[in-house]
Amino acid sequence: METETKDTIPLWLAVAITVCVSLPFGIWLGAYNIPIWASFIVWAEYFALGAKPAALRTMVPAYTLGVAAAAIIMTAYMLLAKQLGTGSLITSGDWSFTYDNLALFITCFAGFCIFIYAMKYVPVTQTGSLPFFNGISMMLGVFFTGAFTKAVAPDIDPNLLPLVAGVGAFLAGMLGAALGWFNIVIMFPRPVSKAKTQLGHQPTGA
Repeated sequence: METETKDTIPLWLAVAITVCVSLPFGIWLGAYNIPIWASFIVWAEYFALGAKPAALRTMVPAYTLGVAAAAIIMTAYMLLAKQLGTGSLITSGDWSFTYDNLALFITCFAGFCIFIYAMKYVPVTQTGSLPFFNGISMMLGVFFTGAFTKAVAPDIDPNLLPLVAGVGAFLAGMLGAALGWFNIVIMFPRPVSKAKTQLGHQPTGA
């Protein structure tokens, strides 16, 4: 006998329910609204990694490390930009290359060299390279869009903004992981027994 599972609630309906469950986190928390677009990406990531609770043991730490790496790089960028000051190195027509741009180039190059190289020493970032890079991209997305800045006072030290973005990206990621798990749970998969038949050779008469 071979055991299979059959979903009580179809995937299309479970996804629609899960989307509605997620909406309050993005529209009813006021200044603390979570950027659920990032949550949806992590939700899809849960499916990409097998849609099993065991995937969370890789997803959560790898994603968190990605967020932390990006937050450190962006904090270095803010500090270096402050040291370099304002002004343009190159100005041509409608574009310019400023000291702020230079700080971003330097910190991104150095920071990503360090953290991507360090992946070889951190097993979870190797098995979980997808969530690790998603953590980086979601933190950068939240940072550059200012998607979580309303959660803090407008006069906050700018050097703390990467940390704020990191918190927002982390919360969004944890919500996404929970949504992925919830999506599968509410499908209520049930075991179905399936008889396994084997085709044998019929004896032939003389």
